[in-house]
Amino acid sequence: MSLLPFQWHVVELIVIIAAGVSHWLLVRPLRQRLYAIFALLALAVATMWPLGDLAATVSLTAAVVQRLVIMVFVAPMLLLSTPTSVFSRLTRPAFVDAVMRRVAHPGLALAIVTILGTYTLTPAVIDWGARGELNRDGLVLGVFAIGLVLWIPGLALMPGTKRLSPIGRAAYIFVSALVVTSLSFVWIFAHHSLYPALHDQHALLDMTPLLDQQLAGFVAKFGCYLPMWTVSFVIFSRAEEQGIPVEETPLHWADVERELQRIDRQRARALRRHRPS
Repeated sequence: MSLLPFQWHVVELIVIIAAGVSHWLLVRPLRQRLYAIFALLALAVATMWPLGDLAATVSLTAAVVQRLVIMVFVAPMLLLSTPTSVFSRLTRPAFVDAVMRRVAHPGLALAIVTILGTYTLTPAVIDWGARGELNRDGLVLGVFAIGLVLWIPGLALMPGTKRLSPIGRAAYIFVSALVVTSLSFVWIFAHHSLYPALHDQHALLDMTPLLDQQLAGFVAKFGCYLPMWTVSFVIFSRAEEQGIPVEETPLHWADVERELQRIDRQRARALRRHRPS
Protein backbone atom coordinates (compact mmCIF):
# COMPACT_ATOMS: atom_id res chain seq x y z
CA MET A 1 0.00 0.00 0.00
CA SER A 2 2.63 2.54 -1.08
CA LEU A 3 -0.18 4.97 -1.95
CA LEU A 4 -1.48 4.60 1.60
CA PRO A 5 1.58 4.41 3.88
CA PHE A 6 1.18 3.31 7.47
CA GLN A 7 0.65 6.14 9.97
CA TRP A 8 0.30 5.99 13.73
CA HIS A 9 -2.05 8.98 14.15
CA VAL A 10 -0.49 9.71 17.52
CA VAL A 11 -2.97 12.37 18.63
CA GLU A 12 -5.99 10.13 18.08
CA LEU A 13 -4.21 7.22 19.78
CA ILE A 14 -3.36 9.33 22.86
CA VAL A 15 -6.93 10.63 23.14
CA ILE A 16 -8.42 7.14 22.90
CA ILE A 17 -6.01 5.64 25.43
CA ALA A 18 -6.53 8.56 27.85
CA ALA A 19 -10.31 8.19 27.55
CA GLY A 20 -10.07 4.46 28.23
CA VAL A 21 -7.82 4.83 31.27
CA SER A 22 -9.95 7.64 32.71
CA HIS A 23 -13.12 5.64 32.28
CA TRP A 24 -11.57 2.55 33.89
CA LEU A 25 -10.48 4.57 36.92
CA LEU A 26 -13.76 6.45 37.36
CA VAL A 27 -16.36 3.80 36.54
CA ARG A 28 -16.66 0.63 38.64
CA PRO A 29 -19.33 -1.65 37.09
CA LEU A 30 -17.61 -4.24 34.90
CA ARG A 31 -20.30 -4.14 32.21
CA GLN A 32 -19.90 -0.41 31.69
CA ARG A 33 -16.13 -0.79 31.62
CA LEU A 34 -16.43 -3.41 28.90
CA TYR A 35 -18.83 -1.22 26.92
CA ALA A 36 -16.25 1.57 26.96
CA ILE A 37 -13.39 -0.73 25.96
CA PHE A 38 -15.29 -2.16 22.99
CA ALA A 39 -16.41 1.31 21.91
CA LEU A 40 -12.92 2.80 22.09
CA LEU A 41 -11.37 -0.15 20.26
CA ALA A 42 -13.96 0.29 17.50
CA LEU A 43 -13.21 4.02 17.43
CA ALA A 44 -9.51 3.28 17.01
CA VAL A 45 -10.21 0.92 14.10
CA ALA A 46 -12.49 3.49 12.47
CA THR A 47 -10.18 6.48 12.75
CA MET A 48 -6.65 5.12 12.26
CA TRP A 49 -4.78 3.30 9.50
CA PRO A 50 -5.98 1.82 7.21
CA LEU A 51 -9.73 2.48 7.50
CA GLY A 52 -9.40 6.05 8.72
CA ASP A 53 -6.97 6.95 5.93
CA LEU A 54 -9.09 5.26 3.27
CA ALA A 55 -12.17 7.12 4.54
CA ALA A 56 -10.41 10.49 4.49
CA THR A 57 -8.92 10.54 0.99
CA VAL A 58 -9.69 7.38 -1.00
CA SER A 59 -13.05 5.65 -0.68
CA LEU A 60 -16.62 6.75 -0.06
CA THR A 61 -17.43 3.18 0.99
CA ALA A 62 -14.72 3.39 3.64
CA ALA A 63 -16.10 6.77 4.76
CA VAL A 64 -19.57 5.24 5.12
CA VAL A 65 -18.20 2.28 7.10
CA GLN A 66 -16.34 4.68 9.37
CA ARG A 67 -19.48 6.72 10.00
CA LEU A 68 -21.57 3.62 10.64
CA VAL A 69 -19.06 2.34 13.19
CA ILE A 70 -19.00 5.69 14.99
CA MET A 71 -22.72 6.50 14.85
CA VAL A 72 -24.25 3.03 15.20
CA PHE A 73 -21.76 1.41 17.59
CA VAL A 74 -19.32 3.81 19.28
CA ALA A 75 -21.81 6.54 20.23
CA PRO A 76 -24.46 4.29 21.86
CA MET A 77 -21.88 2.10 23.59
CA LEU A 78 -20.19 5.12 25.17
CA LEU A 79 -23.57 6.42 26.30
CA LEU A 80 -24.37 3.05 27.86
CA SER A 81 -20.94 2.97 29.51
CA THR A 82 -21.60 6.22 31.36
CA PRO A 83 -23.26 6.01 34.83
CA THR A 84 -26.44 7.98 35.47
CA SER A 85 -24.66 9.89 38.22
CA VAL A 86 -22.18 11.25 35.67
CA PHE A 87 -24.99 12.34 33.35
CA SER A 88 -26.65 14.04 36.32
CA ARG A 89 -23.53 16.07 37.08
CA LEU A 90 -22.77 16.93 33.45
CA THR A 91 -26.30 18.10 32.67
CA ARG A 92 -26.96 19.93 35.97
CA PRO A 93 -26.13 23.46 34.69
CA ALA A 94 -29.31 25.20 33.54
CA PHE A 95 -28.09 25.81 29.98
CA VAL A 96 -26.94 22.20 29.47
CA ASP A 97 -30.16 20.92 31.00
CA ALA A 98 -32.24 23.05 28.61
CA VAL A 99 -30.26 21.82 25.60
CA MET A 100 -30.62 18.16 26.63
CA ARG A 101 -34.37 18.53 27.14
CA ARG A 102 -34.74 19.71 23.55
CA VAL A 103 -32.27 17.27 22.00
CA ALA A 104 -34.01 14.35 23.73
CA HIS A 105 -37.20 15.13 21.80
CA PRO A 106 -37.35 12.49 19.04
CA GLY A 107 -38.62 14.89 16.37
CA LEU A 108 -35.84 17.42 16.92
CA ALA A 109 -33.21 14.69 17.22
CA LEU A 110 -34.28 13.18 13.89
CA ALA A 111 -34.18 16.59 12.24
CA ILE A 112 -30.67 17.31 13.55
CA VAL A 113 -29.37 13.89 12.51
CA THR A 114 -30.94 14.08 9.06
CA ILE A 115 -29.72 17.59 8.25
CA LEU A 116 -26.25 17.48 9.78
CA GLY A 117 -25.64 13.81 8.98
CA THR A 118 -26.45 14.43 5.33
CA TYR A 119 -24.34 17.58 5.29
CA THR A 120 -21.24 15.74 6.57
CA LEU A 121 -21.42 13.47 3.51
CA THR A 122 -21.79 16.19 0.88
CA PRO A 123 -18.92 16.53 -1.62
CA ALA A 124 -17.89 19.91 -0.18
CA VAL A 125 -17.49 18.55 3.36
CA ILE A 126 -15.72 15.38 2.23
CA ASP A 127 -13.33 17.57 0.22
CA TRP A 128 -12.73 19.78 3.26
CA GLY A 129 -12.04 16.75 5.46
CA ALA A 130 -9.47 15.42 2.97
CA ARG A 131 -7.33 18.56 3.14
CA GLY A 132 -5.57 17.88 6.40
CA GLU A 133 -5.37 15.98 9.68
CA LEU A 134 -7.10 18.69 11.69
CA ASN A 135 -10.02 18.86 9.27
CA ARG A 136 -10.32 15.10 9.29
CA ASP A 137 -10.41 14.95 13.10
CA GLY A 138 -12.98 17.74 13.21
CA LEU A 139 -15.21 15.83 10.82
CA VAL A 140 -14.92 12.65 12.89
CA LEU A 141 -15.77 14.61 16.04
CA GLY A 142 -18.83 16.07 14.31
CA VAL A 143 -19.99 12.61 13.23
CA PHE A 144 -19.57 11.37 16.81
CA ALA A 145 -21.66 14.27 18.13
CA ILE A 146 -24.40 13.48 15.60
CA GLY A 147 -24.30 9.87 16.75
CA LEU A 148 -24.85 10.97 20.35
CA VAL A 149 -27.86 13.06 19.30
CA LEU A 150 -29.19 10.06 17.36
CA TRP A 151 -29.16 7.75 20.39
CA ILE A 152 -30.16 10.09 23.23
CA PRO A 153 -33.92 9.61 22.66
CA GLY A 154 -33.56 5.92 21.83
CA LEU A 155 -31.60 4.94 24.93
CA ALA A 156 -33.48 7.26 27.33
CA LEU A 157 -30.52 7.80 29.65
CA MET A 158 -30.49 11.57 30.24
CA PRO A 159 -31.99 12.64 33.60
CA GLY A 160 -35.02 14.89 33.42
CA THR A 161 -35.59 14.48 29.69
CA LYS A 162 -38.55 13.02 27.86
CA ARG A 163 -38.14 9.25 28.22
CA LEU A 164 -39.98 7.34 25.54
CA SER A 165 -41.88 4.17 26.34
CA PRO A 166 -40.34 0.91 25.06
CA ILE A 167 -42.59 0.93 22.01
CA GLY A 168 -41.75 4.58 21.42
CA ARG A 169 -38.02 3.89 21.64
CA ALA A 170 -38.31 0.91 19.31
CA ALA A 171 -40.29 2.95 16.78
CA TYR A 172 -37.85 5.87 17.01
CA ILE A 173 -34.81 3.66 16.34
CA PHE A 174 -36.62 1.89 13.49
CA VAL A 175 -37.43 5.19 11.78
CA SER A 176 -33.96 6.62 12.50
CA ALA A 177 -32.39 3.89 10.39
CA LEU A 178 -34.29 5.25 7.39
CA VAL A 179 -33.20 8.88 7.72
CA VAL A 180 -29.54 8.12 8.48
CA THR A 181 -29.14 6.69 4.97
CA SER A 182 -30.74 9.64 3.16
CA LEU A 183 -28.01 9.97 0.49
CA SER A 184 -27.74 6.29 -0.38
CA PHE A 185 -30.22 6.44 -3.28
CA VAL A 186 -28.28 9.33 -4.81
CA TRP A 187 -25.05 7.33 -4.66
CA ILE A 188 -26.61 4.17 -6.10
CA PHE A 189 -28.28 5.82 -9.09
CA ALA A 190 -25.75 8.55 -9.92
CA HIS A 191 -24.14 8.21 -13.36
CA HIS A 192 -20.78 9.70 -12.37
CA SER A 193 -18.62 10.11 -9.29
CA LEU A 194 -19.67 13.01 -7.06
CA TYR A 195 -16.52 13.18 -4.90
CA PRO A 196 -13.44 14.52 -6.72
CA ALA A 197 -11.46 14.71 -3.45
CA LEU A 198 -11.47 10.90 -3.19
CA HIS A 199 -8.91 9.24 -5.43
CA ASP A 200 -6.80 6.12 -6.08
CA GLN A 201 -9.79 3.78 -5.67
CA HIS A 202 -8.66 1.67 -8.60
CA ALA A 203 -5.06 1.34 -7.44
CA LEU A 204 -5.89 0.58 -3.80
CA LEU A 205 -9.28 -1.16 -3.96
CA ASP A 206 -9.45 -2.37 -7.57
CA MET A 207 -12.68 -0.51 -8.29
CA THR A 208 -13.72 2.60 -10.15
CA PRO A 209 -14.83 5.74 -8.28
CA LEU A 210 -18.39 5.19 -9.55
CA LEU A 211 -18.48 1.59 -8.33
CA ASP A 212 -17.08 2.67 -4.97
CA GLN A 213 -19.85 5.28 -4.73
CA GLN A 214 -22.58 2.78 -5.63
CA LEU A 215 -21.22 0.25 -3.17
CA ALA A 216 -21.27 2.97 -0.50
CA GLY A 217 -25.00 3.36 -1.08
CA PHE A 218 -25.71 -0.32 -0.43
CA VAL A 219 -23.36 -0.44 2.56
CA ALA A 220 -25.09 2.61 4.06
CA LYS A 221 -28.49 0.98 3.76
CA PHE A 222 -27.77 -2.52 5.00
CA GLY A 223 -25.10 -1.42 7.49
CA CYS A 224 -27.65 0.82 9.15
CA TYR A 225 -30.88 -1.14 8.76
CA LEU A 226 -29.65 -4.45 10.16
CA PRO A 227 -28.14 -3.30 13.49
CA MET A 228 -30.68 -0.57 14.24
CA TRP A 229 -33.72 -2.68 13.41
CA THR A 230 -32.24 -5.47 15.53
CA VAL A 231 -31.89 -3.07 18.47
CA SER A 232 -35.47 -1.91 17.91
CA PHE A 233 -36.75 -5.48 18.06
CA VAL A 234 -34.67 -6.28 21.16
CA ILE A 235 -36.02 -3.25 23.07
CA PHE A 236 -39.60 -4.23 22.28
CA SER A 237 -39.17 -7.94 23.06
CA ARG A 238 -37.29 -7.35 26.34
CA ALA A 239 -40.04 -5.06 27.58
CA GLU A 240 -42.58 -7.80 26.94
CA GLU A 241 -40.43 -10.49 28.58
CA GLN A 242 -39.91 -8.36 31.71
CA GLY A 243 -43.61 -7.59 31.96
CA ILE A 244 -43.12 -3.86 31.36
CA PRO A 245 -46.12 -2.31 29.58
CA VAL A 246 -44.68 -1.32 26.20
CA GLU A 247 -46.77 1.85 26.10
CA GLU A 248 -45.75 3.19 29.53
CA THR A 249 -42.86 5.55 30.24
CA PRO A 250 -40.76 4.49 33.27
CA LEU A 251 -39.98 6.99 36.05
CA HIS A 252 -36.47 7.17 37.53
CA TRP A 253 -35.20 8.83 40.68
CA ALA A 254 -32.73 10.89 38.63
CA ASP A 255 -35.73 12.42 36.83
CA VAL A 256 -37.33 13.36 40.16
CA GLU A 257 -34.11 14.96 41.38
CA ARG A 258 -33.78 16.96 38.17
CA GLU A 259 -37.36 18.24 38.44
CA LEU A 260 -36.67 19.35 42.01
CA GLN A 261 -33.54 21.18 40.83
CA ARG A 262 -35.58 22.94 38.15
CA ILE A 263 -38.16 24.00 40.73
CA ASP A 264 -35.37 25.42 42.91
CA ARG A 265 -33.98 27.36 39.94
CA GLN A 266 -37.42 28.75 39.13
CA ARG A 267 -37.91 29.85 42.72
CA ALA A 268 -34.50 31.51 42.76
CA ARG A 269 -35.29 33.41 39.55
CA ALA A 270 -38.64 34.47 40.93
CA LEU A 271 -37.00 35.79 44.11
CA ARG A 272 -34.42 37.75 42.08
CA ARG A 273 -37.18 39.32 39.97
CA HIS A 274 -39.19 40.43 43.00
CA ARG A 275 -36.22 41.55 45.07
CA PRO A 276 -36.38 45.33 45.61
CA SER A 277 -33.56 47.22 43.92
